[in-house]
Amino acid sequence: MQTATKTPFKDRARAALADRTLKLAIDRTTGTAETKRAAAVAGFPEFQAARERGRAIKDHVIANLGHYLEMFERNATASGAQVHWASDDAEARAIVTRICLNANAKIVTRSKSMLGEEIGLPHALADAGIERVETDLAEHIIQLAGEAPSHIIWPAMHRTREQVADLFREGHNPPPEAEDPATMVQSARVQLRAKFLGADVGISGANFLVADTGATCTVTNEGNAELTTTPPRIHIVTAGIEKIVPSTAHAFALLRLLVRSATGGEMTQYTTFHCGPKRPGDADGPEEMHIVLVDNGRTRMLADEFREMLRCIRCGACMNHCVVYRQIGGHAYGGTYPGPMGSVLTPVLDGLAASRDLPNACTMNGRCAEVCPVEIPLPTLLRAWRVRSWREGLEPGTLRAGIGLWARLAHRPRLYRLASRIGVRALRLFGKGGWISRLPLAGGWTAYRDLPRPPGRTFMEQYRARQKKGTRT
Repeated sequence: MQTATKTPFKDRARAALADRTLKLAIDRTTGTAETKRAAAVAGFPEFQAARERGRAIKDHVIANLGHYLEMFERNATASGAQVHWASDDAEARAIVTRICLNANAKIVTRSKSMLGEEIGLPHALADAGIERVETDLAEHIIQLAGEAPSHIIWPAMHRTREQVADLFREGHNPPPEAEDPATMVQSARVQLRAKFLGADVGISGANFLVADTGATCTVTNEGNAELTTTPPRIHIVTAGIEKIVPSTAHAFALLRLLVRSATGGEMTQYTTFHCGPKRPGDADGPEEMHIVLVDNGRTRMLADEFREMLRCIRCGACMNHCVVYRQIGGHAYGGTYPGPMGSVLTPVLDGLAASRDLPNACTMNGRCAEVCPVEIPLPTLLRAWRVRSWREGLEPGTLRAGIGLWARLAHRPRLYRLASRIGVRALRLFGKGGWISRLPLAGGWTAYRDLPRPPGRTFMEQYRARQKKGTRT
């Protein structure tokens, strides 16, 4: 649960659009991600078949969620792990904090987990007086900046290399000797290594929960998850209940989709399955392993039209291809999850009244659905939120009045055609050089982009003219 902000979405978006450095940072990352994903998919002819299988796996699990969760709890407990159930974010925070306090933990290392952000874990640990150390390099950057993640795969993508160098000079002791990536990574390694080895508790998320073994799976490119989960005395996993899969084979089927869609690779450098705490004879590992399974609205989604959102494997591809996200970045969305998937999930987590602007910010171009590895119909779900917002009377009175006026015109074809003819000709008066840069009552659009100057006739007028021309021919 990201800290709520009182700034309206439109104001946040307006500020983001005016930030040229932010746009540069977003373009660098999303452009590379889009290119690499396209190459990875092109080099994997079975990708569409893999998508269909991935969708089938997730749909099967969603339809049998209770069965597989019980199986997971049974097998995880048999391996020596302790399984905890949290109905909402507050209960999840309380469970994790209690485990840390009972262990007299002074330092807690944490590998990247959006579920941890969702339940407000960073703030809970701080309130309990426990030092939290983010071990993912990008999370380390935003911790130094005092910010929340702006992307679910690249949390610091809104920061340029030059800005990161400034943060490291201020937050590292000693500061890095140069601004090149290798030197800055080495500086972060120096800062974090002692924390890895001195932590009392390590907290991770889970990309998958394997029902038939009770194992949890983490996927990283830095190895920080392994250093977070292995040296400390206690390992805590926080995961949403939808992360369950029937078996390891099913996990690998989804991994083939996740990695290609997220980073454009075939497999990450580190894919690790954790199954219980350290056993007699093991060289290393935690003495205790706790798994906190979080609902926080997911069960409620099972019963409504947003059920398909539970397929999401958190790859971030929908963000990288979203024309809105690529203009305003993640923080403008104001919730834990940004982009198209966040615009569906945030109303579930924070309530529709507080987040109705997010579904309305979508252009409905469909790119997010095209690239989703498990074929979630994101535009359809966003449209469902719009319908619900209208039915609940959450839309502004001016908007409802405007749509009501349009509806009255649309039910009167002759009047509608007359209004269209007048409108098209009136719009041409505001055009200059083929574009309209200023338009009364449309400042929200023309403040950031130009409208093409329309032709002098409506579509129907042009259509009839072509029909007549064709008849004469």
